[in-house]
Amino acid sequence: MLYRATSHRKRSPHKRLNANTLRIISTAMLPFYKAIATRRAFAVQWSRAVVQANLDRMKSLLCSVAPFAAKQGLGTNGIGYFISFLAQPPMLYYTNGTTIPPGTVQFIFEPRVHRAIAKAVFPLYRELARNPCFASALAKAINRQDQRAVHVMIRSLIPSSALKSIQIEDDGFALLFKYPFSKYPYRNLLFREFT
Repeated sequence: MLYRATSHRKRSPHKRLNANTLRIISTAMLPFYKAIATRRAFAVQWSRAVVQANLDRMKSLLCSVAPFAAKQGLGTNGIGYFISFLAQPPMLYYTNGTTIPPGTVQFIFEPRVHRAIAKAVFPLYRELARNPCFASALAKAINRQDQRAVHVMIRSLIPSSALKSIQIEDDGFALLFKYPFSKYPYRNLLFREFT
């Protein structure tokens, strides 16, 4: 599964991002991000499976900490991973994951960076999972392409100086991180898959 940087397809007004989608994905991903942030050995094993494109190992690791997320679609490009959730039957999927931007490098996914990102984004996903009002406000801001509102809401929960940009992208968001101990930028993404 390869990450698509942008999409110019026309959006359907009946298939807009909603608070429930954000809450389901966030609730499913929280245990995984917690495990990455707090368990170094787990993060190392995950990164090795990503780089080796070992989907069976990724699924096994994910199942051990986040069983619902492990039941979803899973992909890797050797520099990141993508977990796809069916948001609205029959064909509306949203994907959450973290990747180095394609074209930057091959077969690198640093556990130290991934752990730092997981720690940084955890408060955002926790708020989305637990606070329906916040999830609704963020979904509405994304749907109306209100970049300033999205920036303010996400930045309020991720004050890290390593977060370099917050963008609305593919009916979701893209968070660009750059840490001084890595040569590479990384993106944490929640985006709609266009099929």
